[in-house]
Amino acid sequence: MKVLRHKIELLTGLLLQEMTMAGLHELRFTEEKPLLRGQDAELENSDVFLSIVDTDWKEHDIETPYGLLHVVIRGSPKGNRPAILTYHDVGLNHKLCFNTFFNYEDMQEITKHFVVCHVDAPGQQAGASQFPQGYQYPSMDQLAAMLPSVVQHFGFKYVIGIGVGAGAYVLAKFALIFPDLVEGLVLMNIDPNGKGWIDWAAAKLSGLTSTLPDIVLSHLFSQEELMNNTELVQSYRQQIGSVVNQFNLQLFLNMYNGRRDLDINRPGTVPNAKTLRCPVMLVVGDNAPAEEGVVECNSKLDPTNTTFLKPGKLTEAFKYFLQGMGYMPSASMTRLARSRTASLTSASSVDGTRPRACTHSESTEAMGQINHTMETPELDIAL
Repeated sequence: MKVLRHKIELLTGLLLQEMTMAGLHELRFTEEKPLLRGQDAELENSDVFLSIVDTDWKEHDIETPYGLLHVVIRGSPKGNRPAILTYHDVGLNHKLCFNTFFNYEDMQEITKHFVVCHVDAPGQQAGASQFPQGYQYPSMDQLAAMLPSVVQHFGFKYVIGIGVGAGAYVLAKFALIFPDLVEGLVLMNIDPNGKGWIDWAAAKLSGLTSTLPDIVLSHLFSQEELMNNTELVQSYRQQIGSVVNQFNLQLFLNMYNGRRDLDINRPGTVPNAKTLRCPVMLVVGDNAPAEEGVVECNSKLDPTNTTFLKPGKLTEAFKYFLQGMGYMPSASMTRLARSRTASLTSASSVDGTRPRACTHSESTEAMGQINHTMETPELDIAL
């Protein structure tokens, strides 16, 4: 993920009620702050990652078909509104990935209207017990198939997912397998492609010559960032090495590196094309390690309900994304947001109705199919 340092120029010349999903397509913002990571200058102090006390959050360990899943939740379901459900990247957990972002005043304005549910990948939460030798970590499909148990446990009707990196991949899988449970997706630095043989060989070599935190850092940061943001990188190196159990992290990393391509194609490009049917906002930083993957993912999604966001103020864009789905009325927007004008480009237009993913019938048998679509990890990266 790209560390972003420039000021925002968010121009909105259209009326807020005209901010439909088509109007949001290809939003372009100038860089201001990092996407999730380091949006506050205090983040450069390594202690800030876990310094925020989660007084309003409740922890749960939820049984799923593929093991326990650690979840923290704030609030309760609000009528027919979806829950906001997050999934973190490799090397992180919900606190390291989302704490700073969700404690911004602008995000507080958003989250007061929704129940928020943070999901930790198995064994990645702070203080997690180490898995035993020989433990078979869930495949990426299985990680996605654990999420309906969370939805059912809390009585959510559906969710709006926010995922970063590996978490974005899991949520995309979730939306493909259980489309009726997903109202919308924000996918940051998603790479929809599995690793090829060259990537596999490079990862094997890296595993022999680099420490696990360094391998994870090369996934989170570009080479330029690793060279130029030494203080921030060192903060992450410390947290990755001390907060997340290293054995469990290795298992998660191996499974992510052994992922298959997401089975998606833009409608009309191939017969019976399968793609994400809910509104999607793709987010990527300039020169981020996953930049090419995000661009390719954008090319495979329906342009009428896909927003492609270049560096900018994520909270502001997220508000517009929610409003495009019929949530966050103008009365809930900040005065700053209402006073700005936006520069929009759209490849096509659609009507202003709020889309729903699909009917519930499409995923009733999806859980039983997971064992037939498992990825087999090809990597065994040594510490």
